Amino acid sequence: MKQFKVNLFLTLAVLGLFAVGCSNEKNSTQPTPGEVKKEAAMSTPAAAAVTPAPAAEAASPSFDDPSKLTATAPETFKAVFETTKGKFTIEVTRSLSPNGADRFYNLVRSGFFKDIAFFRVIPGFMCQFGIHGDPAVAAKWREANIPDDAVKGSNTRGAITFATAGPGTRTTQLFINFGDNVNLDSQGFSSFGKVAEGMDVVDKINSEYGEGAPRGAGPDQGRVQAEGNAFLKKDFPNLDYINSASIVP
Repeated sequence: MKQFKVNLFLTLAVLGLFAVGCSNEKNSTQPTPGEVKKEAAMSTPAAAAVTPAPAAEAASPSFDDPSKLTATAPETFKAVFETTKGKFTIEVTRSLSPNGADRFYNLVRSGFFKDIAFFRVIPGFMCQFGIHGDPAVAAKWREANIPDDAVKGSNTRGAITFATAGPGTRTTQLFINFGDNVNLDSQGFSSFGKVAEGMDVVDKINSEYGEGAPRGAGPDQGRVQAEGNAFLKKDFPNLDYINSASIVP
């Protein structure tokens, strides 16, 4: 298995915001602010057919089967994240980035965001998360790419966006902008919402490890993909985590 090394594709040299693509791994659809290495010729499976979400919120299929998580998100909705630093709320506007909003909606409803690390946190830039702590689950999402969306919302402070390793490679990795990273807009990073409450909590997410290896002292994304939370909790014990996330009225 190739090792996944995604860095946000901000600048191939400085703040790459690419999805952790993986150093040699295949999947990277998430921005990795610092640098994102795109995986050589990754195939992008055709997007699964999108089915409308039921009027009443029903139980979502399990997050271990990406092919079943294809509901269409409401035009606007909020998701509350409970973290080791406190609570924050994301407000989503689907029209800004429909495919991204739908993927986020399905991930939250399915319970995907449980014990998920903020594995790449760069002060003044962004905090990145979204690789599942169970390597078996992470592997199932590696090629569950969604189509690109036009950039309609800017990567300003508090905006949330999917990381990417290039066209057609968004999967589960996301980042929240600490600053006004509007230079990412022209690079295809399509924001779908923003932190509506609790940005002070996001600002407190531990950044002591900074950029990921090999450019920095933080977690190597390939190892995060292959070894999951066992690796992170052993070698980077002070990382902050998402305890849970849920859709709210």
